[in-house]
Parts: sequence; C-alpha cells; structure tokens
Amino acid sequence: MSGAYSGRFAGRRAVITGGASGLGLAVATRIVAEGGSVCLWDMNPDALATAKEQSGATHVVALDVSDQAAVEQAAADAHAALGGIDILIASAGITGATAPVHEYPLDSWRRVIDVNVNGLFYCNRAIVPFMLEGGYGRIVNVASVAGKEGNPNASAYSASKAAVIGLTKSLGKELAGKGVIANALTPATFESPILAQLPQSQVDYMRSKIPMGRLGEVSESAAMVCFMASEECSFTTASVFDTSGGRTTY
Repeated sequence: MSGAYSGRFAGRRAVITGGASGLGLAVATRIVAEGGSVCLWDMNPDALATAKEQSGATHVVALDVSDQAAVEQAAADAHAALGGIDILIASAGITGATAPVHEYPLDSWRRVIDVNVNGLFYCNRAIVPFMLEGGYGRIVNVASVAGKEGNPNASAYSASKAAVIGLTKSLGKELAGKGVIANALTPATFESPILAQLPQSQVDYMRSKIPMGRLGEVSESAAMVCFMASEECSFTTASVFDTSGGRTTY
C-alpha cells in the first residue's frame, strides 16, 4: 500500500480473531500491507490456510475462542512466533438463533454468550499481559450497534455485544496510563460471511434501520479498525467508535 499509511504498522505485531474471513481478514491484509506482522485465529482451518496466503499473515492457529486453555496456548504461541504482541483485534463472533426471547433456544443462547462474551474475555485476558510487558498495546473489541440499540429476535447477540462494550470500557480504564489502549467498534450490518447465519428478513430489517439506506462495506469498518489499532489513536480509550451509516449517533 502506498501513501501516508504505507508504514503505519511497521514493526507492529497483531493477533486477529475471526481472521479467516470478513472484517478480520480485511484488517489483517491492511496491517500486513502497512508494514505489520499478523497471527490469524479462526475455527476454520481450510479458510485459515487460504487467508494466510491472501493476507500475508506470519502465523495461523485454528481454535475455538470459547476454549480458554486453547486461547492461552495460542497467545503464548503467537507471542513466540511474532516476537511479541502489540495489537489485538477481537472480531470472532456468531449471531445465534433468530427468535423472540420467550422462544429462544437455550443451547443457542449459551453458545452465543460463550463465543461472543467469554471467548472475547479469554482473548483479552491472555494477551494483555504481553502488552503490559512491552509497555504498548492497542485492543479493538468488535461489538455491534445491536449492543447499543438491541435488535428484536436477536436477544443473545444484542446482549453479548452490549457486554463487549461494557467489558471494553472497564478494560480501557484499567489500562489507561500504561501504554495500552482499548476501544470497541460498533458497526451496523455490513456485507460479510456472518450474514449467511441470518434469515433474509432479519437482514432486511437491519438495512431498513440504517439512514444511509445500505449495508456497510467491510473496507469501511476495516479502515476504522486500523486507525483504532494504530499509534494515531493515542488519546481515546474505553470508548466506542461507530460505523453504522447514521443508525447510532452516540
């Protein structure tokens, strides 16, 4: 990549969860193009192999982020493979069932919370010590506008993303003044493989709530994430950045 950002991540080392597709892959590709090195984590080993070649990632690990022991091991392996960890992009997540609260399947509820909340917590918990050791870090936890507003028939997803926002605000305050910055991203629906987990009626509903009248592009959220993950983001922590086409304005 040419231009002002060509060396923005020179010497920086990033772990990206959900890195085999969608936002995670887009961010990985940009970070590598801008001089950084990347470790991708994802559940899909075949997609990871393709993503490694496409993005130029240094290291990949197939794992389920809801497995705390696997996350701890993967963090240690990434630290060894990259020579340190400066950046965490926690974008792994699932949507869960589409159903009203009184009919919501218990197994789907538990799985969404396990991946989107517990899994993200495990990743933050495992990687923060390496950042503190190095005296520098940028954490981007991917939430959703659903965490601010709540989407009907998506209670587990909405609750999980509200939890991501709360966790990030707490974490950012804990780390303030220690060289490590933690913020959350709240995108509206954008074109990505996760949409395949939803019925078209739910996608149409979410599009109808966006004042710009369209879904987002992965590149738009990737650009915001890369700012949040860079040294340029130096005086904002425990905060929430929005890419929602005007849906949320606070």
